[in-house]
Amino acid sequence: MPEGLFRGLFDTDLTTVISVSDFLLCLFVSLVLGLIMSLSYMYRTRYTKSFVVALAILPTVVCVVIMMVNGNVGAGVAVAGAFSLVRFRSVPGTAKEICALFLAMGAGLITGMGYLGFALLFTLILSGMFVLYHRLDLETTKNSHRYRTLSITIPEDLDYYAVFDDIFQQYTQDCELISVKTTNMGSLFHLTYHITLKTTGQEKAMIDALRCRNGNLEIMLCQQETTVLEL
Repeated sequence: MPEGLFRGLFDTDLTTVISVSDFLLCLFVSLVLGLIMSLSYMYRTRYTKSFVVALAILPTVVCVVIMMVNGNVGAGVAVAGAFSLVRFRSVPGTAKEICALFLAMGAGLITGMGYLGFALLFTLILSGMFVLYHRLDLETTKNSHRYRTLSITIPEDLDYYAVFDDIFQQYTQDCELISVKTTNMGSLFHLTYHITLKTTGQEKAMIDALRCRNGNLEIMLCQQETTVLEL
């Protein structure tokens, strides 16, 4: 294979050219690191195919960019400006997705600089911590059952501003009125609250107390929705 095929058109005699074997080695290692990070991210996580593919490919992309601008200050500044213009045109990602993206970019940067051993250590350690932190419950499962959405229908002559304060103080740790809507030609109010229960298992007692206060009209208690958005 001719060596000139892998030289730049504007290279000089002082320009250091990356050998084909080194280039392929860096690409292979960055692909392996991206695959490891993708697998660790997929572990017990609700993910999208597009994000997993992007996470696996991103280290290789960054690796190639770093190899191409290695030692060239002008090209490095141009690439930095181009990367600063890149943004995701879809919905905002979660903190976990953003963290995974930075991990993939870090692996690609280290690989592109030629420190393959450090890149492998970085990927193994950070991916292991990624899985470890996800395995730790940190009481998220327990607390998720305490966050509820409460919908109450009351008659129009009932002052909804503070009518349920004593009940909420007894059964909830936090309560926030989200929306107020009139129904049935304005004769009824439909209230929506976000509440945090003090303890689980007292939902029925709280609903019974609310029914006595709102005249046994409609009451609905459900889990707070958390929408999983695609990055």
